[in-house]
Amino acid sequence: MNAELAILYVVGVAYLALLFFIAHATEKGWVPEVIVRHPLVYALSLGVYATSWSYYGSVGFAQEQGFNFLSIYLGVTLAFALGPLILAPVLRLVRDYQLTSLADLFAFRYRHQFTGLLVTVFMLVGILPYIALQIKAVTESVAVLTREAPPHLLALGFCATLSLFAILFGARHITPREKHEGLVVAIAFESAVKLVALLMVGIFALFGIMGGPQALGEWVVQHPEAIETLYAPVREGPWMTLMLLAFAAGFLLPRQFHMIFVENMDPRALRLAAWAFPLFLLLLNLPIPLILWAGQAAQVGTAPDYYVLGLSVEHGYGWALFTFIGGVSAASAMMIVTTLALAAMCLNHLILPARYQNQALPRRNLYTWLLWGRRILIVLIIAMGYVFYRLMEFHQGLVQIGLISFVAVAQFLPGLAGLLFWPRATNTGFIAGLAGGITVWVLALIVPLLQQSGFMGEGFSLQDWFNAADQDRWAFATFWSLAVNSVLFVVGSLLTRPSPEETEAALACRREQVEAPRGQLEVRSVHHFEEQLAQTVGPQTAALEVSRALSDLGLKPTETRPGELRRLRERLERNLSGLMGPLLSRMIVDDRLRVDPHTQMAIADSLRFVEEQLEHSNIRLQGLAAELDTLRRYHRQVLHELPLGVCSLTPDREIIIWNTAMALISGIPSQQAAGRRLKQLGEPWHGILRAFLHGEDRHLYKLHINIHGASRWINLHKSAIEAPGTLNPGALAGGTVILVEDLTELHSLESEVAHNNRLASIGRLAAGVAHEIGNPLTGIASLAQNLNYEQDEAEREFTARQILEQTRRINDIVQSLVTFSHTGELPDTARTTVDLHACVEEAIQLVQLSDSARDRTCENRLAEGMRVWGNYQRLLQVFVNLLNNAIQASLPGDRVLVRGELRGDFVEVQVEDEGGGIPESLLDRLFEPFFTTKPPGEGTGLGLSVVYSIIQDHGGAVYVENLPQGGARFTLRLPMDDTEPQEEPREETGT
Repeated sequence: MNAELAILYVVGVAYLALLFFIAHATEKGWVPEVIVRHPLVYALSLGVYATSWSYYGSVGFAQEQGFNFLSIYLGVTLAFALGPLILAPVLRLVRDYQLTSLADLFAFRYRHQFTGLLVTVFMLVGILPYIALQIKAVTESVAVLTREAPPHLLALGFCATLSLFAILFGARHITPREKHEGLVVAIAFESAVKLVALLMVGIFALFGIMGGPQALGEWVVQHPEAIETLYAPVREGPWMTLMLLAFAAGFLLPRQFHMIFVENMDPRALRLAAWAFPLFLLLLNLPIPLILWAGQAAQVGTAPDYYVLGLSVEHGYGWALFTFIGGVSAASAMMIVTTLALAAMCLNHLILPARYQNQALPRRNLYTWLLWGRRILIVLIIAMGYVFYRLMEFHQGLVQIGLISFVAVAQFLPGLAGLLFWPRATNTGFIAGLAGGITVWVLALIVPLLQQSGFMGEGFSLQDWFNAADQDRWAFATFWSLAVNSVLFVVGSLLTRPSPEETEAALACRREQVEAPRGQLEVRSVHHFEEQLAQTVGPQTAALEVSRALSDLGLKPTETRPGELRRLRERLERNLSGLMGPLLSRMIVDDRLRVDPHTQMAIADSLRFVEEQLEHSNIRLQGLAAELDTLRRYHRQVLHELPLGVCSLTPDREIIIWNTAMALISGIPSQQAAGRRLKQLGEPWHGILRAFLHGEDRHLYKLHINIHGASRWINLHKSAIEAPGTLNPGALAGGTVILVEDLTELHSLESEVAHNNRLASIGRLAAGVAHEIGNPLTGIASLAQNLNYEQDEAEREFTARQILEQTRRINDIVQSLVTFSHTGELPDTARTTVDLHACVEEAIQLVQLSDSARDRTCENRLAEGMRVWGNYQRLLQVFVNLLNNAIQASLPGDRVLVRGELRGDFVEVQVEDEGGGIPESLLDRLFEPFFTTKPPGEGTGLGLSVVYSIIQDHGGAVYVENLPQGGARFTLRLPMDDTEPQEEPREETGT
């Protein structure tokens, strides 16, 4: 190896080391994240499409095919213009299902083990000429600079060095869903280098060789054939064929698929790349005609493929060295990314399935085993490219070799079309079509290559057999390979039926409403997940994968809800897909985390599944379907924002709906409640709802509960659901809806209103109380004075008894007032048997303390022993309010009567007065809060409202009517108490 060759090798290695440093700095966080994740960096990284073919070979291709060389880039532009239709759906699938290669994509859709195997083997064979092309370009570029044939060890050394850097770039560590941010930034830098280098060569060609734009125009005028040779092939050549091939290669080549989809960090970056990447390709191709004409004008002594280097040598060795770096950059980037992608495909679809079938997967250090497997495959793939380069004697240009790989990649177009747009496509059709296309590709392109290299005789020609010897070879090979492929694909799909797995995958690819999965998991906890997976991938890997899946979903290790466990299973399958491929991950999950298809799936899971599909569907609903979906969204929004708590249960007591109000009332978030069994809620809600469900009552009013030490009052209502149909045949239908009405604030307000009403009543009684207490006090004072003069012991005892009697009279008055003032301080649940006669009698004593009652008579005609079940103090307030209203409506000398009778299970109590009655127009408003018929300042309007509220709480009713003879009658209906007589309630309340 001479000194010049050594310099070139050192420069190449130094440049690769620089790329690695950029990648390493990015992964270490030394490069600002705003740069790393910028969409322009992503767009530049797609420049890996421009290999040594584009860097060197485009000039030679332009000389041979004229402006047809632009078709290789216009086809890619078309692919990105159709990004929303093609690229975006593929990107969604890759991200959602953790797919890492084209083989993963097709294996996910066409569910068959042979699918991934065939795609991997064919892609490997089809890309080997492309890898060999890069090796050829680098070695021949060295020959151009050194002006002597490079030694054979140069190619081997280049491959060995590149193997090392490929491992450093993409196989230093392996984790599921790994994004090589450092690789993306390094490839973006590499794209910028080759763009700058090629533009600088173009500028030198324009000004250094051609003498500037004016001189270039004069040269073109003097050489009109230069323009004609560019246009003629466009009119006669395979323009559309080359466009189609470039269209397919733009996103189906392993390196393109890897950079566009697998390494994508933000789906939104694809929108910017849709114009930025075509702009990059336009800039890259602008200097090609200039370089071609400059090479012809300067009569550069190299093949047109290497005019880029030849012109640089004319400008000086330093300039040539920079141009050489651009070529090394183009070739090395392609080989690194391609081998990383192919290594993942081979590992997932060749090595791992074979090991799994032989039960030979390592159960210890699986990640390390996968890491070394990928490293070995990288070395083997580059070695195979080197062997192909050594065995094949290329007598064709760089572009001609690359087009062989382009035609191979185009064979995946029918399968991709079926994946995106034809749910009826089957794996049989895909395999048959691809096999047919491969056969034509081999006969039309590989056999002639083998013949030219001396490995086969020249007796067979597919074009001659088709009588198409005059047809362009690329048009012939492309047309017939795709024709056979497409026909077999369609016929094979029509002759077979897709399996349930294929149907599910097809709908997932189109993001239509997928049928909800049936059956329930046999595993019942997260711990069981780990135990089952550990039997295949080992305990360490199982624990780590389950932990990652739990973190992705925001679940806890204690999760036991069936719906959430199913989500965990799906997430595990997707994560394992990113590690081992979709086929093997599906096999492992189906084998270890089994679903019993004969069990019924919870309707909660069916509902959530259907709603997720509708929310994320990319199918634009129209007509009635759109209106129904809008109505569904509206009803669901109303349901969740309803101020009443809503709890919907399946027949087996699984919670389907737990709306926002229910979460606020219970303190249990909707995410925790939905999908759980009722018994998993904990107390008090499990006991309350369970008892209500089993009870006969459809409504429960003013139920008192204690939540976290705080008292709450609620109403419960329930209704059974009779479902006319099910979401799917495996789902449970029907159930019960429970409405929970929080009355805590209303209860507090009512208590406050009642308290204000009592204070007003006490104020009205104050004068009467003073008068009633004053008379006994006067008597006590007189008797006490007489005691000083009484000498007779009997008289003294009689006087003492009179004093005590007057004292008791005062105590009774005060006790009644105190009892009335304390009404409502005991909990509403403190109910007992209430003697209505005694309660009314005490109310009469209270109201007669007021001045207005002294010349009105109140008569208690209730039979003794008439009892109801209730709160004595609150019922006392009811009768005080009714008697006060009756007295205020009466004239002096009138009577107020309280009478009652038994009516079935109720006691009817009537309070009648002899006043002027109530205007008919006001009867309906009488129980409204703050409504009063008194003049302003003489009434609060709270008395009858409080009466209505208390009677409602007791499960009774109150209504009012005018009497024919004049006056009004208030009628109370209260539930009768059928228990044995108990002690007087007044004695239980205390003073």
